[in-house]
Parts: sequence; structure tokens; C-alpha cells
Amino acid sequence: MIDRWQYLIVLAACLVITLPLEFFGDGVYRQPGRAVRAVAPVAAVFVLWDEVAIAAHVWTYNPAYIVGVYLPVRVPIEEVLFFIVVPVCGLLTYNAVSAILKRVNRR
Repeated sequence: MIDRWQYLIVLAACLVITLPLEFFGDGVYRQPGRAVRAVAPVAAVFVLWDEVAIAAHVWTYNPAYIVGVYLPVRVPIEEVLFFIVVPVCGLLTYNAVSAILKRVNRR
């Protein structure tokens, strides 16, 4: 039911809430190459970290709160998306704050 979608709904809400920040400064979505270079290496490390923790039975995910789609490394798709969405939202926030501070300091 809705419980299975909660993680994905929260990730989508994060993207929707931070979307207006794209219009400050140079943007993140308008520079996809930079965004990928910033997010992908760190996301890869954390996905691997999760895989090791899952394989060692140190970490698990409650199946009631995930949709049940797993990557070949046994990490739920929600967790992989978390490692992409949260840094993208952080980049959006950083770029927006930097652009606003530049405008304020010019005055």
C-alpha cells in the first residue's frame, strides 16, 4: 500500500521542494555533467558500503517500506536514489545560497 512508497515519496518531495532553487545562479540541472561528476563517485562509494553492510548482515531494509526493486548488489532502488537525490538537493541549495550571497555582497 502507501507504506511501500513512503521512501520514494519523500525523495520526490525533496526534489520538488528544491526545484525552484535551480533558477538561482548557474543551476544544477542546467549543468548535468558537473552534477554527475560531483554526485556519482560518492554515490558509488555509499552504494558499495551499503552492499557490504547488507552482505555482512549489519544493515537491512524493512520490506514494508520499500517497493521491492533491488539492484544486482542487493541494495533497494530507494537507497540508490537517496544517494543521488540528497546530494543533488544539497548542490541546488549550495548554488542558490552562493548566488544570493554574490548579489548581496555586490551592493
